[in-house]
Amino acid sequence: MIRKAVILAAGRGTRLQPLTSDLPKPMIPVLGKPVMAYIVEHLVRQGIEEIMVNVSHMADQIERYFGDGRRFGVQIGYSYEGYLDGNRWVPEPLGSAGALRHIQNQGGFIDGTTVVMCGDALVDVDLRAVARLHRERGAVATVVTKQVALSEVPNYGVVVAREDGRVVSFQEKPRASDALSRNASTGIYVFEPSALDHIPAGAVMDIGQELFPALVHRQAPFYQHSQAFCWLDIGRVSDYWSITQALMQGGMPGVSIPGREVRPGVFVGLNAQVHWDSLRVQGPVYIGSGATVAPGVTLVGPTWIGNGSRVEAGAVVERSILFDYAHIGANAMARERIISGAYCVTREGRDDGDPLPRWLGDVRRAVTSASFARNQ
Repeated sequence: MIRKAVILAAGRGTRLQPLTSDLPKPMIPVLGKPVMAYIVEHLVRQGIEEIMVNVSHMADQIERYFGDGRRFGVQIGYSYEGYLDGNRWVPEPLGSAGALRHIQNQGGFIDGTTVVMCGDALVDVDLRAVARLHRERGAVATVVTKQVALSEVPNYGVVVAREDGRVVSFQEKPRASDALSRNASTGIYVFEPSALDHIPAGAVMDIGQELFPALVHRQAPFYQHSQAFCWLDIGRVSDYWSITQALMQGGMPGVSIPGREVRPGVFVGLNAQVHWDSLRVQGPVYIGSGATVAPGVTLVGPTWIGNGSRVEAGAVVERSILFDYAHIGANAMARERIISGAYCVTREGRDDGDPLPRWLGDVRRAVTSASFARNQ
């Protein structure tokens, strides 16, 4: 049984801008709660009792939300990466491998077989099965892989392994024409403490780009593990949009739309004000707690209306995501948009700029710049 896990949560999430302009990547809300909350809950279901989280960028938001972990049924601690400048902490991430070494130097947390996971994906992987095979093979490191389409290979680290699973090479985001495999690293690993001996103390070092090639070069017992499981990786804004769309349509077992179902496929949080008589709605749609949906609105799902949001009279919202306290103006149309209290972007994360597209109407001018909830 594995008792310990590390969640990597220090990155800036630059590919997810502007979603990460006000939120650290692990705090991006998915169906009303941070993506990292799904990871913590899954680790608890898999028998994990202690979790260390490396933090740096906007660390306070992560620490405030998750606290000591008691409400999740697990003990959570934090390893901050940065330095003190006078009385001000300055973030300075050490990379995914450097983070593990920093945690180990701090207090020797990794004292046995330990799961390591990135804090930006939804998974239902059987970690007990991964650990069992890891131990049977006498591995010092195991990477969980998933086969992806050749066109998606440039977005991932690619693992090349023998038939027995032993890793022989690792390519970090190769061009499709150069890829030696379609087995993508999922950011789910199992390590023995001895694997950390390959990470220099104080070094800024990445697991995929540097640690894995070092393990292969030194012929350490390093293996890949593949199994059938759901892996929803939020690497880009387009991933976030498509994953939310899929989850609202039942795309992952155990993940469901919250609230009360008042009509088929229409879910509502507490105390929402909705003008039902004139609402045209096609689910799945969620209307959050305290949200207001004015007369004559059209909602086409999958659409998420966050807590406290306002959709004014005559507006049309199709296949869009409204973060908490977003505001859609009267008679505006938002189609396949992600909207917060600070921005409005397309499903790919593009800001269309001015002049506004005619079909978008007044949505950008209607987006308020205040009251954006940063800790959903």
